[in-house]
Amino acid sequence: MAVETDTERAIFFGVDDFGTAATYTPSGGSAVTVNGIFEDDYEAIEAGGGVAFGITSPTFHVKTSDVVNASEGDSLAVGGVSYIIRVVMQDGTGLTMLQLEEQ
Repeated sequence: MAVETDTERAIFFGVDDFGTAATYTPSGGSAVTVNGIFEDDYEAIEAGGGVAFGITSPTFHVKTSDVVNASEGDSLAVGGVSYIIRVVMQDGTGLTMLQLEEQ
């Protein structure tokens, strides 16, 4: 059960604060603008033998109510870059993390 309301979440994801506007397009559907928090951090992956390499792991955190029917294969455009949604993880508190793959 979430403590905050959807209205309070909207404030947190507002583009004047922490949020970024993105264009979400469900497969076979119409594009809509959603606000969320985009992250594209580098991770060090151990390849064995003491060799590591860096990869990115782009994610977009959004209000679940904005992407209720999000599924793998839908698309998201952030900052002029197009991504395919590979994993949809709802946390049960009204927030969803979309794991992305750059196209």
